Amino acid sequence: MRGPRSLQLRLALALGGAVLLLWLAAAAITAERLRQEMHAVFDAGLADTAHRILPLVLRGGHDHRDRFADDAHSEDDDDRFERIQRLPETEDAYSYVVFDPSGRVILSSEDADLAIFPPYTGDGFVQTGDYRFFIDRARRSGPIIAVAEPLSHRDAVARQMAMRLSLPLLAVVPLILLAIFLVVRGSLAPVRHLRDDLGDRGARNLAPLPDRGLPSELTPVVGSINALLTRLNAAFEAERSFAANAAHELRTPVAGAIAQAQRLRVETGDANAAARATEIESTLKRLNNLSEKLMQLARAEGARLRRDSATDLRPILRMVADDFGRLGAESRIDLTLPDHPVPSDLDPDAFGILARNLIENALKHGAPGTPVRVVLDTTGILRVINHAPVIPPDDLAQLTDRFARSNGTAEGSGLGLAIVRTIADRAGAKLTLHSPAPGLSDGVEVRVNLP
Repeated sequence: MRGPRSLQLRLALALGGAVLLLWLAAAAITAERLRQEMHAVFDAGLADTAHRILPLVLRGGHDHRDRFADDAHSEDDDDRFERIQRLPETEDAYSYVVFDPSGRVILSSEDADLAIFPPYTGDGFVQTGDYRFFIDRARRSGPIIAVAEPLSHRDAVARQMAMRLSLPLLAVVPLILLAIFLVVRGSLAPVRHLRDDLGDRGARNLAPLPDRGLPSELTPVVGSINALLTRLNAAFEAERSFAANAAHELRTPVAGAIAQAQRLRVETGDANAAARATEIESTLKRLNNLSEKLMQLARAEGARLRRDSATDLRPILRMVADDFGRLGAESRIDLTLPDHPVPSDLDPDAFGILARNLIENALKHGAPGTPVRVVLDTTGILRVINHAPVIPPDDLAQLTDRFARSNGTAEGSGLGLAIVRTIADRAGAKLTLHSPAPGLSDGVEVRVNLP
């Protein structure tokens, strides 16, 4: 059976179990010692009872001798002895019997059972199965007294003492366990802070871990983790710099190549050459679009996407929609904006890149001539909906991967939704895709819960 995964709980249980076992061992030793002391006290009580009664018997001995002398020839001699009654409403565990030198009973307590008393073999303590006796003799030829105590009485007193001792300890044990748990929890507070700091680290946060009074055993671990975070940050920066620099350096030569292809198409009189020039121009435009997407992706991965103040997102979304309208898609964009501001601390440029890629993707992959609905509500939810064939769930889940397309023949770089996902992840937004779109029999809805 495996133990709990929590180190804090493991330590608390281990320490609590160890304390409990030590307490039980100490309680057992104490109980045994107490039992021995209790037997000594009870034995002293037996002897003290005999020593108190025997002088009274000696003082009144002549009365007993006279009484028995008068009845020396009686057939009931064995039953002619005096029983001493107890005081009303008193309970005494002791019973006693006094014998004369010949072994004849001359005196006993009211409830004494003569059958349980052993024969006289000498002074001292005698124990049978159910009773413990103290036997003493006055002088060499004097009367003999035997005092009996049932062992059940000692057991009852022992149980009562154990109960009275255990109840306070049983009340203290939960408090001890609680104190152990609180001490362990307080001692492991730096470890919990380290766990929380590690949980905050990711692609959006590769800052070194702080040393919040960590114990010396964890200091080397934090140092190693910080070194790893530094190397990861450098690797990510190198990747982002390469993508941004490569995309930036491609823009100028690609633009020049596009201009040359357009000039060649205009100046040539050969139809085949003009067709090839057109094809080259289209390819270069796709390359230019890819470089633009790579720059956007590098910005999404490297820039700070949250600001200290909030900005109304409506003007940004309206400007992006107007840009598509100027490119000839005005009739296909159905923009819905609320009457009240929609504030968010998302960087305006990052929101513009996100909205542009969503609308561009919806226009490109939607059915020709069908509208694309762009809805921003007051709760900060942006929805972009188009009419398109239903995408299977497995393909839908992969659309946000880099260079993924729902249809291998569709145009595009395959980076639009990947850029949107990167911005959403790094900004703390939630991105969900639905196909068919809610309320429709076809289409795709991309929903972003903005921060």
